Amino acid sequence: MLLATDPLSDLPVAFALVAANDQHHMWRFLKNLKNWGLEPRVVVTDGSNLYPAVIAEFWSEADHQLCVFHVIKDINKLILDAVRRMQKAMSRRGKGGRKKKRGRKSRKAKAAAARRGMTVKEKAYFVFKHRYLIVKRQEDFTEQEHDDLRRMLEYLPQLATLRRFADRMYWLFDTPKDFHQASCRRAAIVRNPAFPAVPELVKAMEQLDEEKFPKLMAYLNNPISRRVRTNNHVERTNRMFRFLEKVRYKWRRRKTLVRFVVLTLDDVWSDWEPPMARGADRSKPVKHGKAQPQARQTPRRVA
Repeated sequence: MLLATDPLSDLPVAFALVAANDQHHMWRFLKNLKNWGLEPRVVVTDGSNLYPAVIAEFWSEADHQLCVFHVIKDINKLILDAVRRMQKAMSRRGKGGRKKKRGRKSRKAKAAAARRGMTVKEKAYFVFKHRYLIVKRQEDFTEQEHDDLRRMLEYLPQLATLRRFADRMYWLFDTPKDFHQASCRRAAIVRNPAFPAVPELVKAMEQLDEEKFPKLMAYLNNPISRRVRTNNHVERTNRMFRFLEKVRYKWRRRKTLVRFVVLTLDDVWSDWEPPMARGADRSKPVKHGKAQPQARQTPRRVA
């Protein structure tokens, strides 16, 4: 299902059920939106290569904003790939040495093992178990997680470079004032000599190349009240449909599926009201999320 939404008004705009998610169906879907008079100022999409050429054809004046959430997710995945590679190398080192003797350990052997502390293999397992701490925001850490991260960096000091890179990524995307400030932050990351030494971080920095970076920061061209940098609204609507589908039987005909989608969206649209009117009556419940108080009614986002 192809879906277009207006995140500022918190409203699904249009959908299309297609046999395949390819260039032809995407072109026809956006062409129909164009024919119905949709003229967005900003188009927010994920990183799919289906969008750039079609958006340039239909809405050449609109800013193309790439979803920051998807980019950070891809970068964190690469960071965790590097953690796993380093942890596996550490675990292999821990398997060397003398073979374990068969049978139970004596009290004397247990006491000696306790004095020696954790083995390299046990430390590698600890790193693997707590690998998520390398990409988690530090302001969300608990006291125990701070201690666990400190132990991880003691066991495997190479992880410090990955943790520092993750912190710099959050610093880059956390509310820069304008594109110039964002560009300066990007330059500080790219010029850091420690990051290119890690192959996974080289791939991660490709997400910030000079061609892609302006699309990641296109939201800075808008006023603060109208800045949208993710396609989370589309994802929420998709999750709503997936949840509703779970309580249905298998769809037998395409017509039945189309009717289900139309009735669901009609229910959403019938409960929707303009954001300004919604702000005037705070006591009235809103069924489909919460809208921005200064949103426009014109659809401004496609994904």
